[in-house]
Amino acid sequence: MGVAEAADFQGMVPSPARRWLRRTAGLLAGAPLVAGLLYLPAAAPAQAAEDATGSRTVEVSLDAMSPGAPVEGDEVTVSGTVTNRGKEAITDAHVGIGVGPRLSGRAAIDAVDRRSQEADARAPAELGGKFTKKFAKLPAGISEDFSITVPVDKLDLDDQGVYQLGVSLSGQTQSRPYEQTLGIQKTFLPWQPDATEKKTQLTYLWPLISSTHVTAETGSDEQQTPVFENDNLGAELAPGGRLNQLVSLGNELPVTWVVDPDLLATVNAMTESYQVKPQDGETTVPGQYQAVANRWLSDLQKAVSGRKVVALPFADPDLASLAHRGKDVPGSLSHLRRATDVAATAVKSILHTEPSTDFAWPVHGAVDPSVVDVATSAGAHNVIARSDSLHETGGLPYTPTATRPIGGGTNAVVADARLSTAFEGDMSKAGNSTLAVQKFLAQTLAVTLQDEEKQRSVVVAPQRLPSASQAQSMASALHSLDAQRWSQPLDLVAAAKAKPDARATTDVPGPASYPRSLSRQELPAKAFQDIKATQDKLDNFKVILTSPDRVVTPFGNAINRAMSTSWRGSEPKAQEYRDGVQSYLVSLTDEVQLIQKSDATLSGRSATVPVTVQNQLVQGVEHLVLRLESTKPTRLKLDGDQSVAEGQVKIAGGHSQSVKFTATANANGPVPVTAQLYTEDGTPYGRQMEFTVDVNEFTPTVMLVIAGGVLLLVLAGIRMYTQRKRAAAREEADGDGDGDGGDDGDTDGGADGGDDSEQPSDPTPDTGPESGAPSGAGEKVDR
Repeated sequence: MGVAEAADFQGMVPSPARRWLRRTAGLLAGAPLVAGLLYLPAAAPAQAAEDATGSRTVEVSLDAMSPGAPVEGDEVTVSGTVTNRGKEAITDAHVGIGVGPRLSGRAAIDAVDRRSQEADARAPAELGGKFTKKFAKLPAGISEDFSITVPVDKLDLDDQGVYQLGVSLSGQTQSRPYEQTLGIQKTFLPWQPDATEKKTQLTYLWPLISSTHVTAETGSDEQQTPVFENDNLGAELAPGGRLNQLVSLGNELPVTWVVDPDLLATVNAMTESYQVKPQDGETTVPGQYQAVANRWLSDLQKAVSGRKVVALPFADPDLASLAHRGKDVPGSLSHLRRATDVAATAVKSILHTEPSTDFAWPVHGAVDPSVVDVATSAGAHNVIARSDSLHETGGLPYTPTATRPIGGGTNAVVADARLSTAFEGDMSKAGNSTLAVQKFLAQTLAVTLQDEEKQRSVVVAPQRLPSASQAQSMASALHSLDAQRWSQPLDLVAAAKAKPDARATTDVPGPASYPRSLSRQELPAKAFQDIKATQDKLDNFKVILTSPDRVVTPFGNAINRAMSTSWRGSEPKAQEYRDGVQSYLVSLTDEVQLIQKSDATLSGRSATVPVTVQNQLVQGVEHLVLRLESTKPTRLKLDGDQSVAEGQVKIAGGHSQSVKFTATANANGPVPVTAQLYTEDGTPYGRQMEFTVDVNEFTPTVMLVIAGGVLLLVLAGIRMYTQRKRAAAREEADGDGDGDGGDDGDTDGGADGGDDSEQPSDPTPDTGPESGAPSGAGEKVDR
C-alpha cells in the first residue's frame, strides 16, 4: 500500500453533526437493545454473531442507480432484484436503503468494496419509513424486483466526498423467528454539490483493436482479393457487435482513440470483394459483410473527425514478447520499425486524419528496462505504463500526474491501475455494471479530493479488447462525469505534455518485477525463429519477381500479425497461423521450378542439353541463373572446357523456358549432372535437380558408320592406285607411239580427282523441342 493510500485509509469520517447525532442515538438505543438481548432464544446469540459477519441467505443485486453522482435537489433511485438463495421462505421481508459515513480516501473505498456483501457493524443504517420495499413472503429460490427513490436531502449528506450506500433485505425465517439482515449490497455515492476549482484532468483511452482475421493468401486477380480465415469480424462490426458499440458509444465521449491500423486495413478490405476460407478448408467462398464494413468505416470516420487518434504499430505487436523472447533473434526488431512506419500511412489513408505514432503500449502497462528499450526502438517517445507496474515510491500523499521522464528522452505515461481495471469483469450483468460505475466515480472524486489545491492529470488505459457490455459500462461512467464537477477531459497527447510531478517515481522496475502471469502468456522464442525463417524465404523470393509488391505487402503484413498481442495465451493458434503463412509462401516459391529431366544419352562428341524452367506464377520472374554442373568433367565438359555452365532465366507468368547447354564428351560412361537455380547474388533457389548423361561416343551404329567410311576410303584408294597404273602404262605405250594421249589422261584424272576429294560433313547439334513436361524415359541427346 502506497503512502497516499495509507494516509487516507482511516475508514469513515463522519462530520461533527453526524457524530453528535450518533452518540445521542447510541445512548437512547443502548438500554432497549441490552434488554432485548436478554429475551433472545438460546440460539440467538450464536445467530447474532453469524449475522454480524454477514449472512448471505439473500442475494441483493443493484441493477441501476440514477443519478450516479447526484446534486442538491436530485432524487436518487435505486432498483434491482433480491433472490432468496436459502432453503426457507422469508416472511415480513423488506428492502431498505441506507447511507453510511463519508470515506476518507481511495484505500477506504477499496476496503469497503472487499466487504461489499457483509452485513457487519460498519454497514449503513436503514433510512426506514417509506423508503422501503416490503414483501409479505419471499419463498426459497424466488426473486423479486424492487425500486426505491429517496430525495437527496433525506440522505443526510454533509461534506463533499464519497459515502457508502447500502441496500439490504431484512426479514425472518421459521428457524430464525426474529428480524435480521439476510443480504446486503454496498456501493458508493459520490457527493460533490459544487464544482471544484482545480479539477482532475482525466484522459480515457478508447481502444479499437481486434484479433487477426486475414491470411497471407490473396487472389490471382489484379486487385489481389484478400482471403480471410473466417468471417467473424463481420459480427463485431454489425449492429450490437463489439466494435460497432465501441464506435457508436465513443462518438459521444471525450476519449482518445487508440487504433490498430491492421483493424482498419482489414475492414477496408472487407468493403470490397473478399474471400473466406470455409470450415472444410477447400474452395474459398465470398465474404458477406461488405455493406456492414462500409457503414462501420463511415461511422468511424465521422466519430474521429477533429479528435485525437493514436496509432499503434501495425497489428499491435507484443512488445514484451519481443523484449523477452525475440530481440536476440536477428531481424525481429526491424519488424517493429516497419509496423510503426506503415501505421501512420494506413490510418491517414483510411480515416483521413493525422494520427500520433509517438506512443507504445505494452500489455497491461507492465514494463521493465528491456520492454522500454524495445518499445522506444521504433521511435516512440512515450510508453504507456500502469501504476501497478511502475509503483509510487516517493512517499506522495496523493496520486501524481501520469507523465514523468524515465531517461533517454522517454516519458512514462502511467495509467491509474484502479481506474484502468474497473470494467474488466462480466459487465453483461446489470448489477456488476452498476457497482463498477459507482466505484469508478468514487475513485475519481477521491483522487481530486486528495489535494484540491493541486491539479493533476490522470490517465485511464482499459483492457485492449473490451466487450460490448464493458464498453457500455465505461461509457455510462464517463457520461456521469459530463457535468465536470470534479474532473475534466484531456486527450492523451496533451496528457503526455503535462508538467510532471517532481516527486513522482521515475525508476523503471527491474526484470524480476515483471509479472509471471504475463510472462507465461508471451510468444515463445520459436515464434520469432519461425518469423525469421519466413522473412528469409520472402527476401529470397521477392528478388526474382517482376512485381514484388504483390507478394511483399501481404506477407509483410502477415509477419506483423504473427507478432500480435492478440495471440497471448493462444500459442497453439499462433503456431497454426505462422505455419499457414510459411506453408503458403513455400507453395508460391515452388511455382518456379526445374522440370525433372530423365537420364540422357550423348551419342557423339558434342550435343546440346536443354534444361526447362517452369513459372506457374501469374507474374514474371527474372534475375535468376540456372547453373548446370558436370560431376565428372574429365568425361563430360559443358560450354567448352568447363565443369560448370550458367544461363540467364527470364520467364513470363504462366510460361516455361528451356536453357540450352553445350556438352562435349571426352570419354565413355555415365556422368551425374546437377541443375540448380540461383538468385543473382548466388543464393540457391528451389530444389536441386539431378540427372545422368550417358556418354557413349562409339556405339555399334557409330562403329558401322566408321567401318563403312574406312571401307570406302580403301576402295577409293585402290581405284586411284589402279587408275594411276593404267595411266602410267598408257604413257609408256604412248612414249613408243606418236604421243597424243596426254589430253585424255589429264581430263579423266582431273575429273576423278575432284570426286575423291569429298570429306564427311561436320556434325550439327539437335536442340530438340522446348517442353514444360518432364522428358521421356531414356531420352537420347543426338548430335
